[in-house]
Amino acid sequence: MAWEEDGLGLRRLSLNQATVKKLTVAQTADLCVRHGIPAIGLWRDRVAEFGLAESAAAVRAAGLYVSSLCRGGFFTHIDPRERAAALADNRAAIAEAAELGADTLVLVSGGLPTGCHDLALARRLIADAMGDLVPDAQRLGVRLGIEALHPMFCADRCVISSLGEAVELALRFPADAVGVVVDTYHVWWDARVLDDIARAAGRIVSYQVCDWVLPLPADVLLGRGHVGDGVIDFPPISAAVTAAGYDGYIEVEIFNADVWEASPDRTAATVRERFPLALAAVPGSASAQSGRGSERAAQPPTY
Repeated sequence: MAWEEDGLGLRRLSLNQATVKKLTVAQTADLCVRHGIPAIGLWRDRVAEFGLAESAAAVRAAGLYVSSLCRGGFFTHIDPRERAAALADNRAAIAEAAELGADTLVLVSGGLPTGCHDLALARRLIADAMGDLVPDAQRLGVRLGIEALHPMFCADRCVISSLGEAVELALRFPADAVGVVVDTYHVWWDARVLDDIARAAGRIVSYQVCDWVLPLPADVLLGRGHVGDGVIDFPPISAAVTAAGYDGYIEVEIFNADVWEASPDRTAATVRERFPLALAAVPGSASAQSGRGSERAAQPPTY
């Protein structure tokens, strides 16, 4: 396949299914094969639609590696029944990740409990849930990836709002069971992010990239763009992730209404074309050797 022969570092490229969210698992797998993308990040809802066994078979038949499964988490429930249901759902997600052969189960930990303003309580609920799930993760050989989300999502999606918080939480648990996800969209702004990435050495289980585009849309969740279309300075982040020992797949995960309306083949082609920008300054990458990564994309893609 193309990624075995090129010099662009494309062997580390993974396409997160959210980037082409209208496609089924099989269609996304076919897209990856057509464009020489060796790995795929899957989402549980699309896996459920297609079927777990069928999804695993489709990915294997395509010769793709599953870099992650999104998502587990949403642990911040005070009601015992809701908490038990969340734990049961996460145990099911761990089993799904194992069946798919995923590197990690990405966790979006949850916002404030309903009717509650207590951030400390929310964070304790997350830590307690992680402790409950570690034995299941170890038994099935799945690493749980704590993803810090941008602070604007603190109230409703994730009270873990910085990579530093995610690292502190991960360090409470065995390294073979719990790590962190570095997502450029969520952490690029943080003055401490490079130091926190260094502290995460041996704990980074996923590296996800996309750009922060302006102006932000009304639904800020959709403010992600192709690498090179926004304001993020990728080289220092990618170099820090590499220095911390992470040499796994790099997922391109984009939530953007225009990208979703675009031709999937056009999207995949743009993802491949822009990927060297994300790898800039990574030792051994073609972009580092050629200096390509220092340049921003001259023009935005035609969606």
